Amino acid sequence: MKRIFDPIHHFIELSTAEAKLLDTDVMQRMRRLRQLGLAYLAFPSAEHSRFGHALGAVAAGTRVFETLITHSREAFNDANIEYERRLLRAALLLHDIGHGPFSHACEDVLGVRHEARTEAILNLRRMRETLAALEVDPAEVLALILGNASGRHRVFGEIVSGPNLDADRMDYLLRDAYFTGVATGHYDSEQLFGSLRIYQDSGPAILGVDSRGVVALESFVLARYMMFATVYFHHTTRMYERILQDALRELWPQPSALDDIEEFLAWDDARVMTELEKLDSDAARALRGRIRVYAVAAEFNAERDLEVFQTCEAALRARWGDAVWADSQEQLMHRLPLGSDDRKPTVMVGIGDTLVDAREASDLIKRVSGRAYWRKLFVRRDQVDVAAAREVCRSIIKGRR
Repeated sequence: MKRIFDPIHHFIELSTAEAKLLDTDVMQRMRRLRQLGLAYLAFPSAEHSRFGHALGAVAAGTRVFETLITHSREAFNDANIEYERRLLRAALLLHDIGHGPFSHACEDVLGVRHEARTEAILNLRRMRETLAALEVDPAEVLALILGNASGRHRVFGEIVSGPNLDADRMDYLLRDAYFTGVATGHYDSEQLFGSLRIYQDSGPAILGVDSRGVVALESFVLARYMMFATVYFHHTTRMYERILQDALRELWPQPSALDDIEEFLAWDDARVMTELEKLDSDAARALRGRIRVYAVAAEFNAERDLEVFQTCEAALRARWGDAVWADSQEQLMHRLPLGSDDRKPTVMVGIGDTLVDAREASDLIKRVSGRAYWRKLFVRRDQVDVAAAREVCRSIIKGRR
């Protein structure tokens, strides 16, 4: 048994076989991948790694599993409980192994999704042998990570990679809020963990909350919104992600060279920054010295702002051309099941003997379900009069509102 202290979940215990999985080169590489990529350039304490997050996801997922065993025991076959616990924990430990340096910025340049990398990594002989020592099926581990689990493992798939109540999100919101110092990123984790249940109505078993967990679910949804607004789409983070992509394209002129999984695994955040020391491009210098290449001319955070956003962009481009960059991001705050429409439930809430959609149980969740938008207009500081660009946008916004 191995015990590791974590600032979010406190002591996290691992079996001997899980500790050996933790010691693999694949898992140790995650120590060298920041969880928040370049967000440390805006939030100096955001230096935490995907390794710590993997442990946190195991802690959160185990809490969920234990709650379900206590309150939804009828959904489990006693003969399978220990196997399912090992399977769930292995999938949570491994769920981020396919990420590359600086995560999504890398993915956009290389053109290969991290899910595909995960499958290739789990097919490596050393990983299959390590999972064999854990006595879990690698194919079932992969199914949970990719959200393809069916039958009796469907609920565990929701815990690993579900649309709303996954342990991945349960940990990263708390962890990212802690390390960035963003107080509004916290949610009522104790109440949410304790309120989770397995429900079955007319279809397969699904993960939901009982009525006492509605307020905690609201805090969870709001925390996600606040972290996107404050951290994940922060203008400094977004600016340096764009610059990093330019640098990575220079560093990797032939992205297919990293298609080989062993070559891909040889790269991490530290190696990228070391290799950028050898480049003399504007992008490489900006990343090394935190040079602010762009300035924000205007920000728009409401759906109704799209027309104003486009008008401002057109006005800026008419005057400064390619020195203008329009960044448009959107996220679903409370997701529908994949491939469904508004008639399908999001999270089921048990109220007495009745099951209702969370959007019926909470007016707040109903209002924040759907897409949230963050649109920004940037201009290059070396080519544009920033004050003049901001005045162009200010006059248009004032005239439209």
